[in-house]
Amino acid sequence: MSYLIGIDGGGTKTHAVLTNLNGEKLFECFGGPSNFLILGTEKVSETLLTLIDSCKNYLNLSYSDISFVLLGTTGAGRRTDAELLENDFQSYLTLKNISIKNFRVESDARVALEGAFSGKPGSILIAGTGSIMFGKDKEGIIHRVGGFGRYIGDEGSGYSIGKKALTAIAKNFDGRGKKTILSELIAEKFEIASSEKLITEVYKNNFDVASVTPLVLQAAEMMDEIAVQIIESETDELILHLKAMEEKIKEDVLSVAFIGGILSSKNVYSELFATKIKRQVPNCRVKLPDYPPEYGAILMAQTQLKNSKG
Repeated sequence: MSYLIGIDGGGTKTHAVLTNLNGEKLFECFGGPSNFLILGTEKVSETLLTLIDSCKNYLNLSYSDISFVLLGTTGAGRRTDAELLENDFQSYLTLKNISIKNFRVESDARVALEGAFSGKPGSILIAGTGSIMFGKDKEGIIHRVGGFGRYIGDEGSGYSIGKKALTAIAKNFDGRGKKTILSELIAEKFEIASSEKLITEVYKNNFDVASVTPLVLQAAEMMDEIAVQIIESETDELILHLKAMEEKIKEDVLSVAFIGGILSSKNVYSELFATKIKRQVPNCRVKLPDYPPEYGAILMAQTQLKNSKG
C-alpha cells in the first residue's frame, strides 16, 4: 500500500499525520518547532525526519511506501524560501542514504486554507502572533491580504496589540500618556514596573511582545480607555483585511474561517470583531474550519499526486 504524510509546522510545535491514499487518518505525532528561517534547515530537517520515522515505524513501513510528504510551515510564504527547505531536506536525506518519493513545502497558511474548506473555495483569516488572510476563488486562484510581518504589517495580531500596549505603558511611565491599568497588570504579571526594566526586557531579554495581549483584553473588559482604543483600532484593521479579500474574491458571500486563538475563542476582542463584521461586512459568513491544517496538507498531497499522474 501507499501512504501520505501531512505536516503542519509552526514556531512552537510541528504536527504530523499519516493517512492512506484515501485520506483516512492512521496515526499522528508531534515534534519541535519548524520555522527554518529562524532555526535553520538542518535543525528542521532533523525534526521532519524524526516525525516521518515515527509515522513509518508505527505501521512498520519502508520509505518507499510513502508516496508523498507535504509540509506546511511558518516561513515558507515565498516560493524561493520553500524551495530552500525542499532542497536542503533532500540533501539531508541523501547523506543518510534515504529516499522519499515526493516532498513538498508550502506555507502554514496555505495548508490551513485547504483544511478549513476541504480544498474548496473560501478564505481564512489568521490572527496569532502575526496576521495574514488567504482566499481561494471558484477558479482555484489563491489571493493574499496582509502578511507583511511585524515591522510593516501584522495588524490585528497579538504582536501588534502587544506593541501598542507596551508603547502606551512606556508613555505612562514617562508621564507622556494617559494613565492605564495596563501598567499595573504588566507589573503584576511580568514584574515590569519602570522604564528601565521595560527597556531591558524588550531590548536585551527578547521579551515576547505578543504575550501582553491577554493583559490588553483583561484591561479592555475593565473598560480601560487605552486598552479599549487598542482593540478598537486593531479590529478595524482586520475589517480592512476582510473588505480587501471581498474585492479580490468577488463572490456574493465571503466565507471565512478564523485561525488563531484570539479570534477562535470567546473574548472581548473576538466579540467586538464579530459585531463589526455584521455591520461593516454584511456579506461575510464566518464558519468553523472543516479540518485542521495538517489534514489540509494531506488534501494538497492528494491533489499533487493526482496532477502528477495527469
